[in-house]
Amino acid sequence: MRIADSEPKRGNVTLLVALIVVSLVLVTMYFRENDSGVLHGARKVMLAVTAPLSDAGDAIASPFAAAGNWLSGLGVSRTDIDAVRAQNDQLRARLADLEEARQENDRLRALVQFAEERKLTKLGARVIGRPTSSWEGVIVIDRGSADGVVRGMPVLALQGLVGQIEEVSPNSSRVRLITDPESGVAAMVQSSRAVGVVRGSIDRTLRMDFVDKKSVPKVGDVIITSGLGGIYPKGLVVGDVVAVDALRADLYPRITVLSRVPIDRIEEVLVLLGPVTGTGAGVVE
Repeated sequence: MRIADSEPKRGNVTLLVALIVVSLVLVTMYFRENDSGVLHGARKVMLAVTAPLSDAGDAIASPFAAAGNWLSGLGVSRTDIDAVRAQNDQLRARLADLEEARQENDRLRALVQFAEERKLTKLGARVIGRPTSSWEGVIVIDRGSADGVVRGMPVLALQGLVGQIEEVSPNSSRVRLITDPESGVAAMVQSSRAVGVVRGSIDRTLRMDFVDKKSVPKVGDVIITSGLGGIYPKGLVVGDVVAVDALRADLYPRITVLSRVPIDRIEEVLVLLGPVTGTGAGVVE
């Protein structure tokens, strides 16, 4: 078995020593000579030759370096984007809550001002149930006997008369709308003071009966409560006349009235707890 020679060859050592000596000599000569020396001139020639190659290499590597930087920062960017999106969602939700509170505050302020101008003893309530079909003429509010509500109390909105409390539980009440076929309101024409009775119908329009033919209203006339019967205070808006048909064969003219109250959109109402303290409830024009 032959054992490999572990001793380095003498020729390699000699060459290494020679290269070191030459390097030292060249470095010493480079620093000793001036800028116009041979070594300085050779360095300038070498830089001039290799500069185009270096620029070409940088140009080739630049797109790859840029892509690498973009990829390395992509994870951080996505994290930042997710954080910004989450914050944006929170701000949007907060803004929606504030806008809803602002709108509700505006509606309630208008209702309170409406009641105070007419000196009404009132109780604010929210609508928590609406008619589910054209046959159902009731809404449900979030006030009941625990709040002092009793059967028969009138209910109104900023736009006019809504109806009357029909059924009461401790924390809620059912309101029979004036547009229900079973409802009846003692009313009068605001301009002529002609009295009659307003009744509801299935299509939610109102019909005013028993008006004297000598005082036939015109389209656009306002119908208000007359106060007769003691159920509703005098002067609350019931609606507007939208059609009049005064045939000779009929004992009374056929008067169609449209309520101003948007039952499908109304959110707050007032329950009248007691009689009007002034001479009248006032009129909404």
